[in-house]
Amino acid sequence: MNKYIVVNHPENWEVLAENVEIISAQAYLTNPEYSRLKKVRIFNLCKDYSYQSKGYYVSLLAEARGHMAIPTVKNIVDLREPKLVKIVSEEFEDVIQHSLKNIKASEFTLSIYFGQNVAQKYKELSAMFYRHFQIPFLRVNFVRTNKWNIKSIKAISEAEIPEDHKESMYQFASQYFSKKRYDTPRQNIAEYDLAILVKKDDPAPPSNAKAIKRFTELAEKMDFYVEIVTPRDLSRLSAFDALFIRQSTEVNNEAYAFARKAQQEGIALVDYPDAILKCCNKVFMAEALENAGIATPKTVIVHKNNTHQVLEITGLPVVLKSPDSTFSFGVKKAGTEEEYKELVQQMLKKSDLVIAQEFSPSDYDWRIGILDNKPLFACRYYMAKGHWQIYNWDAEKKDDQDGNADCLPIEKVPPKILEMALKSAKLMGKGLYGIDIKEVNKRPMVIEINDNPNIDFGVEDAYYGDQVYIEILSALKSRLKKGEI
Repeated sequence: MNKYIVVNHPENWEVLAENVEIISAQAYLTNPEYSRLKKVRIFNLCKDYSYQSKGYYVSLLAEARGHMAIPTVKNIVDLREPKLVKIVSEEFEDVIQHSLKNIKASEFTLSIYFGQNVAQKYKELSAMFYRHFQIPFLRVNFVRTNKWNIKSIKAISEAEIPEDHKESMYQFASQYFSKKRYDTPRQNIAEYDLAILVKKDDPAPPSNAKAIKRFTELAEKMDFYVEIVTPRDLSRLSAFDALFIRQSTEVNNEAYAFARKAQQEGIALVDYPDAILKCCNKVFMAEALENAGIATPKTVIVHKNNTHQVLEITGLPVVLKSPDSTFSFGVKKAGTEEEYKELVQQMLKKSDLVIAQEFSPSDYDWRIGILDNKPLFACRYYMAKGHWQIYNWDAEKKDDQDGNADCLPIEKVPPKILEMALKSAKLMGKGLYGIDIKEVNKRPMVIEINDNPNIDFGVEDAYYGDQVYIEILSALKSRLKKGEI
């Protein structure tokens, strides 16, 4: 990416940075040459970010031009939110109290330049505020009553930086622009920056540690700079070119927030927020599959007025699913009418609608991986030991929680299975999907469309090896080169 530092008066700037050009705000706003540039990152260091100022318009027009701005207009507006101080105070409480505990005065001002402070003892606190706001020059005022509280947070201009801080500020600026990831030291000069979202202690991570390592290794060979990010890094997402989500997805968790922000800011991604919304809701999926004429087990959308009619359609046993269940969480089986009544009443207390499905036993489920409407891998997932699902979260031994799996060449998949998988994925649009299909009495039926399918080392890559990872990374690179998201 081409990188520009935008300031009010370039002649006053002493920052020397490799592959970064310093230009004036006036030039960026008025010179047509800059409006036509593609693949640009703009570092907005204007002296004023107030509404309708040059600094405000630099970030605003950067976004309109498809350029990546730091800070974004949203970052700038965030500072004016009246409830922001309270939210940030609560979120940063422990670090604030620990960092300021030895200060005797009742007020303290923290000046942050490119994520750093002139005093090393405030390094953690400064970095935390920068990661949250992505504002190059920031001033935070604290007051102490019975504990330290944030009084105000504001962006400052270069003119407001004390003279005795200037030398340190220029040093921090030089360090900042010599980094590839702007708060992580640069390892190499890469064409694109890729964030892989991973959540520690994820109960059902879509990729194991070895798979994440392989994604990273191959991405770096494909000219990506790779950083593993966590749910706490949402504020830093703007600095990346691409996002690959490898944590469990739900509408109400961080993965959706990351996907939505990436889409809003033109960051290439897998997978899309629309895919999360659709695939994570079994009600939508049931309707979509039925309307497309795709075979499924007999399915009923259950509500409080039709509970007495369900078993006439599905029979017993019956499988009950919460609308947002993932990885077999929130999926129950009732073997008797009494069990059904008890379970459905419990589930309807949490959701107005529940899915009831005919129980369709099989030794294994097909999982066909689909990437941008093309088959990626094919697996057979066998049921967990002594269980009716491929996952048994109640198993006493961890090794018994899931069943075995085998991976096959795509050409060995029965044509009717492959055709059904491709047709199902098209309902959800472009992206990465795992289509679960059962074959009962030689009749294929779609059980699930997963927006965030497992790519585990030793399982989904067992037949095609590195090609599985390369295809996904190539899809992200293709989106970037075509200017797609």
